[in-house]
Amino acid sequence: MPDSKHKGIYLLPNLLTTAGLFSGFYAVVSAMNGHFEAAAIAIFVAMIFDGLDGRVARMTNTQSDFGAEYDSMADMISFGIAPALVAYSWGLTDMGKLGWLASFVYVAGAALRLARFNTQLSVADKRFFQGLASPASAALVAGLVWVGVEYDIKGTDYGPIVAFITAAAGLLMVSNFKYNSFKEVNWHGKVPFVALLVVMLVFVIVATQPSLVLFIVFALYAIAGPINTFRSVDKVELKHVVGDADDDDEDFRADAEQEHKDKAD
Repeated sequence: MPDSKHKGIYLLPNLLTTAGLFSGFYAVVSAMNGHFEAAAIAIFVAMIFDGLDGRVARMTNTQSDFGAEYDSMADMISFGIAPALVAYSWGLTDMGKLGWLASFVYVAGAALRLARFNTQLSVADKRFFQGLASPASAALVAGLVWVGVEYDIKGTDYGPIVAFITAAAGLLMVSNFKYNSFKEVNWHGKVPFVALLVVMLVFVIVATQPSLVLFIVFALYAIAGPINTFRSVDKVELKHVVGDADDDDEDFRADAEQEHKDKAD
């Protein structure tokens, strides 16, 4: 008799992953039909589902190899292909080859970023991402499109700027720049009452101009990577920017460990 114990897949986390995948696909379809605001918002919705599926799987103890692979494939659609096609349809169609090449740089960067992330799960420093994470990169591109639509900006009039940001987002994903993952934040611990007021204020600020605020936030986060890396090493070398990263980067690890100890104290 075949063992039926290991047959089937977990429903809830994979259902959330499917919802994120649908959001990414919806973004592509919306962009093809010229509904760029809906396309950009759909990418942000995909980010929400992407953040939920893994956490739900850990909370319910329903992690699986299938779920991890499915999540990676969904991320490639929602945060790799979808943002590139949305940016291309909105602002790069008049640039000819340069336009689709900029989009391809983004897609290739997302694919390489996801492949590198999947192969380094067991050895990576959980406090930092190596390269800009694909959801953050997608948010940067989607935020640009959303802001443009919100302020009645025709993307094709600023094609070079759209191409630069799209390609730069792709290159940042395959860089060696260190980005804070915020995974060391203790979400179960107690915080001062004023922290709740700050969170409420953040929600109010985002609600006033969501497109502009989100774009600025993710643009600053994208810039923070190079700044965080350069200030953490005594001498900037090529390995700190791109190429095979040195896992024994003593300068960076020493500063990171000291900062971690200071927080613990």
